[in-house]
Amino acid sequence: MADPKLPVSLDTPAEGMHPPIYLGDEVSAAGFRLAGAQVRTPRAGEEAPALAWACAQAPLVLLSAAVAERVADATLRAALASPAPLVLVVPDRQGEVPLPDLAARLRGQLGLEA
Repeated sequence: MADPKLPVSLDTPAEGMHPPIYLGDEVSAAGFRLAGAQVRTPRAGEEAPALAWACAQAPLVLLSAAVAERVADATLRAALASPAPLVLVVPDRQGEVPLPDLAARLRGQLGLEA
């Protein structure tokens, strides 16, 4: 319900603002939806197109580790390296897919590992 004392309604997002998008399993998606994110649960083989769609729609894209594992490595690296939108890999519900080893990735980028 809109507060008559406020100059804008708090019920609807500000014009031009887009909520983050979560791509992952249905159970985790329910939690992200409660937090205000748009959610998609891509079917097997539809992960890369879903990621491309999400990157075109939102300023923040959250990928479950399971979805990230099924996206082609080059596509995932390009999305993670892009300055906009911000793409993050979050743990999946079961924890079966490990998160990328950030320390090893940084060592490789700094030339400390071959």
